[in-house]
Amino acid sequence: MILVVLGTHELPFTRLVDEVDRLKQENVIQEEVIVQHGHTPYKSGRMTLKPFVSYEEMEALYDDASLVITHAGTGSVITGLRKGKKVIAAPRLKKYGEHNDDHQLQLVEAFTAQGHILSWNDGDRLEAVIHQASHFVPKPFQSGKQRLQEILTDFIDHA
Repeated sequence: MILVVLGTHELPFTRLVDEVDRLKQENVIQEEVIVQHGHTPYKSGRMTLKPFVSYEEMEALYDDASLVITHAGTGSVITGLRKGKKVIAAPRLKKYGEHNDDHQLQLVEAFTAQGHILSWNDGDRLEAVIHQASHFVPKPFQSGKQRLQEILTDFIDHA
């Protein structure tokens, strides 16, 4: 199953779901596709569409996914990485009215450069990135959160 995650941002991200739907229609994607589409209105008979899901259901969807195609929201990308999934991240872009700014480009660039994810950028062919994912071995992700907490705790304890 391929999980497509659009997140909960109030602006629509139709560009990504349109592309996945096209690939499903053309039989490029043969697996089941489940889309968490949030505030992006969408109808399709080829994919299972869920506007919002509980934390527990989202965790189960990530667990069951062979591939995660997601907007480049930090939480969505990191959830996939923590679960050891192959992740294709697509930045929402301001020029298409998908976000208020282009900060998701920076996240995609950083995680791609470190070998954690693949990216679908404006002008790329999603089918090429999906093909690349079939051979992609993501570099394991290690959060710096625990180290940051240790530094802060040590500072507080010794201040």
